[in-house]
Amino acid sequence: MSTEENKALIRRWVEEFFNQGQMDLAEELFAPDFVQRDPGTPGAYRGPEGAKQFATMYRTGFPDVWLTIEDMIAEGDQVITRWSGRGTHTGDLPGIPATGKQTLVTGIQIDRIVNGKVVEDHVNWDTLGLLQQLGVIPTPGQAGA
Repeated sequence: MSTEENKALIRRWVEEFFNQGQMDLAEELFAPDFVQRDPGTPGAYRGPEGAKQFATMYRTGFPDVWLTIEDMIAEGDQVITRWSGRGTHTGDLPGIPATGKQTLVTGIQIDRIVNGKVVEDHVNWDTLGLLQQLGVIPTPGQAGA
């Protein structure tokens, strides 16, 4: 696939699969041996079912979640995407009951694509910032207050 086709695949993942919740696209977008590595989320999600579990977890905690692609760079079989995500925490997120708070986080992911499907995703995003916005972890200056 060309770099433009690879970028289009990642756009579909973000916009259709994640933002719109079209989970039926999982088999089309993710290879059977897909693995997602996210230091902010324990364990690794594997295969199309793992991709659905990951997206469903965040869409449950933040039903209005919306990722915006800020930048994309593609070279060879890899696509790097810088994004921002907004949402209101009105659902249960594992270990964190709904707070009703609106959040904004940023992140970067690097995806590798083989034969038209995502096989590998490495994502790093502002997990600490999210936890601070939800009030789970104090922000600097709040710790001693």
